[in-house]
Formats: sequence, structure tokens, C-alpha cells
Amino acid sequence: MKLDMLIKKLLPHDDRFFVMFEGATQNLLKAVAILKELAVVKNVKKRDALVREIKELEHVGDDLTHKMFSELNATFITPLDREDIHVLGSSIDDILDHIDGSASRFTIYNLKSVPPAVMELVDVLESSIEDLHQGVILLRDVHRTEAMQDIIKKINEHENEADAIFDRAVGTLFAKERRPIELIKIKEVLVGLETATDKCEDAANVLESILIKQA
Repeated sequence: MKLDMLIKKLLPHDDRFFVMFEGATQNLLKAVAILKELAVVKNVKKRDALVREIKELEHVGDDLTHKMFSELNATFITPLDREDIHVLGSSIDDILDHIDGSASRFTIYNLKSVPPAVMELVDVLESSIEDLHQGVILLRDVHRTEAMQDIIKKINEHENEADAIFDRAVGTLFAKERRPIELIKIKEVLVGLETATDKCEDAANVLESILIKQA
């Protein structure tokens, strides 16, 4: 057993980073739930209110990430590899940034409606975040290897599904949308959502790294 891992096992249990990760992914779940509502709402005032709610959650996420990194800098012995804590925190923050960016475009571009593929991507993103949240919870007991591997596999599958939806949606968009400006607006929303699922996969890659190191 590596010396640093032995030291961690002998020291009193410190769950502050696990609490912060779980709080960050719970915040993601709230944001994507609002995003689902945003994708179908027709009322402009309601739409703008939902965009503001997501922006507020993005600020909450920023605060959580800042606190996490401050704790990381101030903590001598961490329960996980320091780099993994930093990269996982950054990946979770990136997911929320892309959710916020996609939501903001509804207001910035004054979108009246979006194609069904937007909701398809949001649904896949929600599933990916739900699995990521479960994976983060498992960090407290990372030796449940099979359960963690299953979660990592599902997140990778979600990312592949999002890629397929995105490619199909862009193809349809270029084939049917004759208004160049509208095409650009919708494509940017699609890109933001697809990128958010990419960031979920980045987070899953960190979970896999942690799993390997703790084996």
C-alpha cells in the first residue's frame, strides 16, 4: 500500500470534500430541472425568470467551487488525490457554466421556440447528471468498484447518445432552416448542451482515475 494512502487511512475521517462534491452535483440537478422547463415554456416573462434562476444557481456553483479550492489549498492531507479533487471540481463547474450559457441564449437571442432535439439533449444531460451525482456519492465508499464502473459506463453512453442527437439535429437544421440567423441561434444552443454532456464525461473520467488509484 502506498504511504500516502496508509496515512489517509490512519488519520481521522474528513468528509468535507465529499460534502462539497455532493452539494455541487445537487446544484447541477436543480439547474437541469429548470432547463427542462425552459426548453418548453412559451411565456416570455416566465422564460426570463427561469433563465435568472439558472444564473443564480451558477453563482451558487461558483461559490462552491471557490470554497472547494480554498479548502484544497489549506488542507495538508486530502481523502483523494489533490489533482483529482481539482479536476473533478472544475469539471462540475464547467457543466453548470454550459447549462447557464445555453439558458442565457434563450433570452439573448429571444428564442420563441426550439426543435425537439433540444429537449432530447436536455433529457440526456439530466440522465448524465443524475448518474454523476450517484458517482460522487459513491466517492465516500470508492471500493464499491462494480457500482462505480457501472455509473462511469452509463455516463459514457449518455455522451455517445448526445453526440448522435447533436449530429442528427444539426443535419436537420441545415436541411430545413432557411433563415441563417435562426440557424446560428439554434445551433449555438445545441452546441452548449452537447458540450455540457462532454463535461459530464470529463467528470466521469476523473471518477475512473480515482477508482484506479484507490484499487
